Amino acid sequence: MSMQTPTDAAAQAAADLPGGGTPHITAWRQIRQGLKSWPVMLALVVLAAIVFIAIFAPLLGTVDPTQLNPGGRLKQPFTDYFLGTDAFGRDVWSRVAYGARISLLIGISVALISGLIGTAMGMAAGYFGGKVDMAVSFLITTRLSMPVILVALATVAIVGGSLWVVILVLGLLKWDRYAVVMRSATQQVRSLEYVAAAQAAGASTWRIVWGEVLPNVVPQLIVIATLEAASAILLEASLSFLGLGVQPPLPSWGLMISEAKAYMFFSFWLIAIPGSALALLIFAINLAGDGLHQLLTPEERA
Repeated sequence: MSMQTPTDAAAQAAADLPGGGTPHITAWRQIRQGLKSWPVMLALVVLAAIVFIAIFAPLLGTVDPTQLNPGGRLKQPFTDYFLGTDAFGRDVWSRVAYGARISLLIGISVALISGLIGTAMGMAAGYFGGKVDMAVSFLITTRLSMPVILVALATVAIVGGSLWVVILVLGLLKWDRYAVVMRSATQQVRSLEYVAAAQAAGASTWRIVWGEVLPNVVPQLIVIATLEAASAILLEASLSFLGLGVQPPLPSWGLMISEAKAYMFFSFWLIAIPGSALALLIFAINLAGDGLHQLLTPEERA
């Protein structure tokens, strides 16, 4: 009767997973399957279009988005300007194109900052348990007791509103969902046989966490990142609308809506255009996150 080595045990545990193969390959196979779903593809097409506009804004924009033109105030769309002009004579199309840069920068940056914090805390709590889990759970509970929008408003009001202040504040406030999901996912992965086999083989904690646990929680991490990016973009727009987010003359979509509210009954397009752009971006990100969630979660695919 042959003895089974830890490596053989790990391989057998991997083969027993749904779809066979190594755990991280199975996780990435699920992601590739998610990309074949039509809601995900539709969302990715919309996101790709917005990213294209943001990257090539200097080429697509007709004029400088901050250039004032008092003689060309409140021009209607499809006249002298593609999407008209605002109350200061600035080109709305250029401001929408450059505003896409700000929204995407905030969404990606906040998702990265909060994701790094929350993932590290959640995986530490899920893998080590005990006092580490208790400490992280206490921090999560403390964070959940503080409303994000109120804390962000108070912080920005004290420190001062700017693009990087908004990114930093939101990044330091929105890590709780990552921590909760990563804690639960890590606890599930830690109990699997291939992790036990790696421990028996003498692999270091860092090697197990980085090479065995992390690749298998990537699908959950991607879903949370999409939802948090959309939430961060919406929060920035809310702060800018209240005058405590991105400051003029930067073309934030929330700031554009705030500046246009006095003209909503006379020049409705000034609110409708940036509002539609914001809604479309949030819709696309949420649709991508929801589609990935349904395709990466086994009970949703059943």
